[in-house]
Parts: sequence; C-alpha cells; structure tokens
Amino acid sequence: MAAAGLLRELPVTARGVRTRASLVAAARTVFERAGYLDARLTDITQEANCSTGTFYTYFDNKEQIFAAVLEVAQEDMLHPGMGRVRDVDNPYAVLESSNRAYLTAFRRNAKLMGLLEQVSHIDPAFAKLRRDRAETFINRNARAIERLQTEGKADRTLDPLLASRALSAMVSRLAYSSFVSEELGSDGEPVPFEAVVETATRVWANALELQVEPT
Repeated sequence: MAAAGLLRELPVTARGVRTRASLVAAARTVFERAGYLDARLTDITQEANCSTGTFYTYFDNKEQIFAAVLEVAQEDMLHPGMGRVRDVDNPYAVLESSNRAYLTAFRRNAKLMGLLEQVSHIDPAFAKLRRDRAETFINRNARAIERLQTEGKADRTLDPLLASRALSAMVSRLAYSSFVSEELGSDGEPVPFEAVVETATRVWANALELQVEPT
C-alpha cells in the first residue's frame, strides 16, 4: 500500500534516517497548515530548520515528500493498535474494537486523508495510492469475513470480497464525512465519536448477520 513508486530508497545511516524523519514531520505540519497546493518547499525546509540542499538529499520534489508523509499516516491506520477485547470469542466485540481503532486513527489523520482525496483527483500517482490503500483494507476485511463464515458466525451466503467492498466503503465514507467534511447529524450537531463507532459496528454486524449479540 505504501507509495513505494513515489519514493527514493531510505537512507542507510542513523543520521540520515533522523534527518529524513524530521523533514517528513515538518512537511506534515506544513501540508496540514497550508494544504497541498499552497505548501512550498521553502516552508518545509524552514519548518525543519534545514537547507534546501538537505531537502534534495532525500526528496526530489513536493510530490515525493507528500508521499512520504502519507506513508507514515497509512502505517498508523493499518496498524492502529486495537484495545484489549474482553471476550475474544464474541465477534461483535472484536468488530467494535477493530472499528474503534480504525476510526480513531482516521480521525487522527483526518487532515491528511482530506488532502489525499483532493490530490488524487489531479495526480494519477496519488489516485493509484488511494486505490491501493482501499484495496488493502478491503482484502484484509474480506479475510476476516471469510473466517467468521467458516466458524459459522456470519452469513455464509455472502461473497466475502463483495461484502467487504460494500462495508469497507461504508465505514470509509462515514469516517470521511464525520472527521474530514465534519457533516452534522440529524439534530444539526456534530456527530459524537461514539455514535460513529456504534453505527459503523451495528451496520457491519447486521449486514453479516453475526451470530453473537453485543454484550
């Protein structure tokens, strides 16, 4: 899923790794503050307190460092760290914990996810990155659905990959509308985070006809 085609090889020295990481962190600050189109390389080097020459040691252009920033965020979202599940045999509890971890990471990276959405409409390389990101989540969720079906805990008549495409897209758009667009709920107020988690989980569970009810 990483933007490997957009990036150079990583530095081999500890100092190089630290310098590159500092540039990536500075770039994230600038992109989130100014947006992708208005961000300038000079803004990034000033934020990182380094020279333009140092920047070009690690990156060729703004596209490359934006890809590096996204790579860090994508890793965070792929491996957000689920909380401890008290009843690991309860698929609803596991699903709720998984959705909570994903939605927490999405909210943490919401500005970057919004920028990726925008840039993917104008740059084919980032459009592919966005598609690859979606496919990674879809395939992982499809495997989870298939396991539940094998264990007799989910509707076996569903195609696991197609079900995953539908449900993963639902959660992704719900996250985008809640944390990037910040659309309001039916009461005209911002949607509480817990309501987003509960809704995503209940829709997943109902669609799969999970055999274990929430506790």
